[in-house]
Amino acid sequence: MELPVDVGVIYEGERISREDAFVELGGSETGVELLRVVSSEEIEDGAVKITGEDFSGMEEGKAYPFGLLVRIAGEKLEEDVEGVLERRIHEFVNYIQGVMHQNSRDRVLVRVRKDAVAKGLTLTDIGRALIQLLKKEYRAIERAEVQIFTRKEEVESLLTEAREVYRRRDEKAAKLRDEDVDVFYGCTMCQNHAANHACIIAPSRVSGCGVISWLEARAAVKIGEGAIFEVPKGKVIDESKGEFEGVNKAIADKSRGATTRLYLHSLFDYPHTQCSCAQAMVFYIPEVDGFGIVDSNFKGKTPFGMNFSTLIKQVGNGSQHPGFIGIGLAYLRSPKFLQGDGGWSRVVWMPSHLKESLREVIPPEIYERIATEKKAEDLEALVKFLEEKGYKLPSKEEVAEEAPAQEAEEAQPAAAQVVHALPRRRVTVAFINSTFHFKKLIITTEKEKNI
Repeated sequence: MELPVDVGVIYEGERISREDAFVELGGSETGVELLRVVSSEEIEDGAVKITGEDFSGMEEGKAYPFGLLVRIAGEKLEEDVEGVLERRIHEFVNYIQGVMHQNSRDRVLVRVRKDAVAKGLTLTDIGRALIQLLKKEYRAIERAEVQIFTRKEEVESLLTEAREVYRRRDEKAAKLRDEDVDVFYGCTMCQNHAANHACIIAPSRVSGCGVISWLEARAAVKIGEGAIFEVPKGKVIDESKGEFEGVNKAIADKSRGATTRLYLHSLFDYPHTQCSCAQAMVFYIPEVDGFGIVDSNFKGKTPFGMNFSTLIKQVGNGSQHPGFIGIGLAYLRSPKFLQGDGGWSRVVWMPSHLKESLREVIPPEIYERIATEKKAEDLEALVKFLEEKGYKLPSKEEVAEEAPAQEAEEAQPAAAQVVHALPRRRVTVAFINSTFHFKKLIITTEKEKNI
């Protein structure tokens, strides 16, 4: 395969800023991708079909709608593997020099570097590379074709089709429970972006990217997907928080010892790690002793003054950050959603579009007292809203006990940073665009001092 640019894993971590991009596909415009397993007769093997403008017809610096439909066929392929192979699109497109791919499903963003277009790179080239990489990685794929859409009408049509497919996949996966199986699954697809990160995929907890369910992970193992592996549950250590002996062993191995304990259903103490591909984030707000939720589609600011992009950059490195977890949106519909922390009873803020989409999931009495950006743009407004709704707020003394970093917060303008204090003996402090000067700094371990 000859292309005007190189293709290889060496380019997977390439970052492209808006200033360096010739165009942006998806992102601020609609961006969606879908992979389907179909019969061989429906596929023109190796074909790449473009509907709409290619790069030569696009205006530099603009954003365009983007739809990507990959159809594959093979005797050994089954429908349950679609989500896993769909997730590999993210990885394989990033192999192309001068192309950056982010997110998945209906939240896709692709940036193409100016010099790549100058060398002659086209959308057809991207489609050809994707077909070759999929076939090379999976011998079970006998035939494959790619369709790329950059016209709004066709992209919106694919979006409608894709969301229906996503819904069916999620509903199928939701019928299982953690208690129904002896084996979970793990995924390390994102370790090139977050070296110590590994997703644990259980029936009640989809992958952080939202693409891979337990059923899809099981199907992936059958076709030899090396990045996905079995995780025997082992002994139940804490059923409510979701701690299992087998999961702890697996995460210690796959994280190279960086993470040794993991809670699947709690964001305190030993929360699940995350990478920057998470569809949404849950974060603890000590001033109200509650949780906020923000998804990647929300471009506004949380009560902390930061948006989703800023938050995920701070914690999406594969490490554990008590008080912050990245999740797939389907986990919000799980009956085990943060059950170790009280679940929906602790949620106090989320974007209005996300709240509305979960109306049938959130208990009615809780739904009315969850604030959105329309009622609470900042922490002060959130506190006022919750007081009016009769939500039990922690006392000033309780907040003070949980926030030993308060002095550091007062030393800097509030807009410059977030000091995030957590209960249960741990404190996470995230500073953004801040400068500190210390005459003396003493750091002690938890064994030396109960911090």
